[in-house]
Amino acid sequence: MGAVLIWVACMAVYAQETADARANYISDNYDKREVRIPMRDGVRLFTSIYTPKDTTKQVPILMVRTPYRVAPYGEELKDRLGPSEAYEKAGYIFVFQDVRGRFMSEGQFVNMRPHLDQKVNERDVDESSDTYDTIQWLVDHLDQDNGHVGMWGISYPGFYASAGMIDSHPALKAVSPQACIADWFWDDMHHHGALTLNLSFGFFASFGVKRPELTTEWPPRFDFGTPDGYDFFLELGPNQNANNDHFKGEIDFWNQLMAHPNYDSFWQSRNILPHLKNISSAVLIVGGWFDAEDLYGPLKTYAQVEKNNSNIVNTLVMGPWRHGGWHRGDGAALGDARFGEPTSPQFEAMEFQWFEHHLRGTDAPSVPEAWVFETGVNRWHAFDKWPPDKVTQGYMYLQGDGGLGFSPPEGAATQKRTYLSDPAKPVPYTKKLSTRWEATYMTEDQRFASQRPDVLVYESDILSESLTIAGPMQVELFVSTDKSDADFVVKIIDVYPDMLEGVDPTSEDWERGGLQQMVRGEIFRARYRNGYEHPEALTPNQPTRVAFELLDIFHTFKEGHRIMVHIQSSWFPLFDRNPQTYVENINQAVQSDFTPAWHTIYHDGDRASRIGVKTLK
Repeated sequence: MGAVLIWVACMAVYAQETADARANYISDNYDKREVRIPMRDGVRLFTSIYTPKDTTKQVPILMVRTPYRVAPYGEELKDRLGPSEAYEKAGYIFVFQDVRGRFMSEGQFVNMRPHLDQKVNERDVDESSDTYDTIQWLVDHLDQDNGHVGMWGISYPGFYASAGMIDSHPALKAVSPQACIADWFWDDMHHHGALTLNLSFGFFASFGVKRPELTTEWPPRFDFGTPDGYDFFLELGPNQNANNDHFKGEIDFWNQLMAHPNYDSFWQSRNILPHLKNISSAVLIVGGWFDAEDLYGPLKTYAQVEKNNSNIVNTLVMGPWRHGGWHRGDGAALGDARFGEPTSPQFEAMEFQWFEHHLRGTDAPSVPEAWVFETGVNRWHAFDKWPPDKVTQGYMYLQGDGGLGFSPPEGAATQKRTYLSDPAKPVPYTKKLSTRWEATYMTEDQRFASQRPDVLVYESDILSESLTIAGPMQVELFVSTDKSDADFVVKIIDVYPDMLEGVDPTSEDWERGGLQQMVRGEIFRARYRNGYEHPEALTPNQPTRVAFELLDIFHTFKEGHRIMVHIQSSWFPLFDRNPQTYVENINQAVQSDFTPAWHTIYHDGDRASRIGVKTLK
């Protein structure tokens, strides 16, 4: 243990020395100025511009637009400017902008500001027009630029990158939306109608505080008063208590969340996907298979850009990463998952070559349209598109005896399994003690959940040969409940052999014997079984079909492993609890609406619950 602590300490010192050297290089080689760039409606956006001190070369511009502030303000310089150090050494002009209404920029901030396909007059604005106007100002007022602009951003800044490439400015040559929000009803805020409780609450408790005037400071971080998020949110009770006990009605977007539980015009207007047209720049979309916040966005953005813009370079990279993990760690492991070697440096090298090619005209990198990482066996693949074409459609059938097979259950007798879901004792989504949205839950060992009586476990036989699943999975469950509403959580799990060949029994890896590593999980709110705009109550004790998508995976279940599926009806406090008594606006449920319910999963004949998978040979 002593040697490990020494190694950790040495790595921390090395990391700090590396960071210091990078900051010193920026200080020695870059100048900074701050400007307020006017938009077409007269609003001025605060912008920090870092230019190389070497003025003998014409260099490209690389821009980030953010709602998270462009700090530091004033004379102090950032300690990192590009996605990696290579950009700073190559000599770019770096531009950082507070978006409209945030921190030091004028105007009114609107979360996921709706895009305007038709602008009635010259003062109509959206994030696309603000990007256009900013680029025009930059190319008109900077002396060192070569006339080529690139744009990138992770998470919310990824959304601004996506918005910025719509109706692209002629100088915008390369855009990389990374972990990009596409539609907040599907990304951070909800999954199939279920509210992402601890993310939404924690995020808007600070981000959602009103800005009375221009400011350089973040609001104070919310004090949960406990490290135990499970206990905090259980004590919170129904969603409306967040206002009663904490927000006091002052967090506008939380109020909008509570008022719009369904996929109505409020959310539809904030879906950028239909507007991803008229793009003339090259596009590099980046996501992580284990992104706990924005997995939906990159996958759907890639598909929509591909559909609407046939004449541009549109590239997808999906690696074994958490949210932004390709630039926030080495990507060698995440929680209980191991990926063989660091994966982030490979991507960073490719990303730099990609920007260099499109912004400076260097040789094109050998990048396929889809460069994706296959988990389970830990290797990169190149495809002409994603999902790949050469797949075979199959089904995994849930069996009444707890088995999981690739053929429908036999026998005419009714096969079903029943469990009690109690909102007072919801199934935790992680065994960690935290108020945060734990990113590592997406690869976490599920043995803690398999032991609960309110989690149905289905397990295959030991695989006699490896099985690779590539693409989205389609869940089809036949269910009933003795109440009038329910959630259904489906988890796909890779079960390791009990005995790991060649592993030292005294090593930490020995505990990985029998590991139940989650590969993908998703929740579905059954009131939306016939559409997300109009919820419908369940009829008590009436068998009902619910079908929904599990987002893509590219995973190989190796020979000697098993495949496991969990079915449960809570995943707390990752998602809010369903009261299981139908309430028209579920966010207005009161404590008396929360009641235990018996849920049944059917496995026979025309009611054979199953999961559609695409397998790759």
